[in-house]
Amino acid sequence: QVQLVESGGGLVQAGGSLRLSCAASGRSFSNYAMAWFRQAPGKERESVGVINWSGGSTYLEVSVKGRFTISRDNAKSTGYLQMNNLKPEDTAIYYCAVGETYSVRPGDMVYWGEGTLVTVSS
Repeated sequence: QVQLVESGGGLVQAGGSLRLSCAASGRSFSNYAMAWFRQAPGKERESVGVINWSGGSTYLEVSVKGRFTISRDNAKSTGYLQMNNLKPEDTAIYYCAVGETYSVRPGDMVYWGEGTLVTVSS
């Protein structure tokens, strides 16, 4: 069992930055790849990106590539999503999740966090 808790969400103006954290407890965080997802009001959940177990490989969706960065610190059992140049369309609840494969498919995730709200004002 892995418990995931996201933090760092909030209200920011367009063009601003936020860093989300995903703190893991329970089974070894380093055993898993970690992904980020988001769900905007009235929309389907979508993937943001994924980082492999070691942090050596990352994938980001086109919509956030060049603005967002995924990283992790296995010694702290924590993953991060650095979000720069935020846009109003980035407004969503952001979720972290872990899985046994390097994947952005929700069905491949084993454990999920509760989410943290990011609101970007124009």
